[in-house]
Amino acid sequence: MTNAVAQAADIRDIKPPIVIVDPWEWVAIAVVVALLLVVLALLVWWLSRRTRRPAVLPPVPAHARARRQLQESLALISQPKPFCIAVSDTVRWYLEERFDFRAPERTTEEFLRELAATDRLSAEQKSSLARFLESCDLVKFARYEPGENELRDWHGSAVRLIDETEEKTETGNEMPETEIVNPK
Repeated sequence: MTNAVAQAADIRDIKPPIVIVDPWEWVAIAVVVALLLVVLALLVWWLSRRTRRPAVLPPVPAHARARRQLQESLALISQPKPFCIAVSDTVRWYLEERFDFRAPERTTEEFLRELAATDRLSAEQKSSLARFLESCDLVKFARYEPGENELRDWHGSAVRLIDETEEKTETGNEMPETEIVNPK
């Protein structure tokens, strides 16, 4: 009997079935999570790009910028050297932007030599520009002290050059002046 009792105690119930997870379920879950992350990343990128995009403004024409700088240079008219530097630099940068001359990078002599070889300006404009630049050089490098009337004449000469050479639209009218607006 002891053997029968021992055998009866040894009898156990059957084990429940083992659950085997389908590996394709995990792949499907991973794909769904990855797609959600991609959609979320794209949404964040699109929203951040949309809020940071500055307003597209038309470029300020060279003649408008030059006129504004020449007007601002009048504040220096009581100081001949800074005034001449401001006015001649404005004219040189305008000529570079408008006609592709390398005026700011060259000495007056080099620039006038290049100017003589081109037909982009009339003979009168070339002559006036040469007198203007040479006069400014006298103030900048030879310590010439012109009077206010002479400085105003030079300023007027610079304004006339810009007026005569500004870019016209197809209809023959001047290009509209636009201001730079800083988007917030």
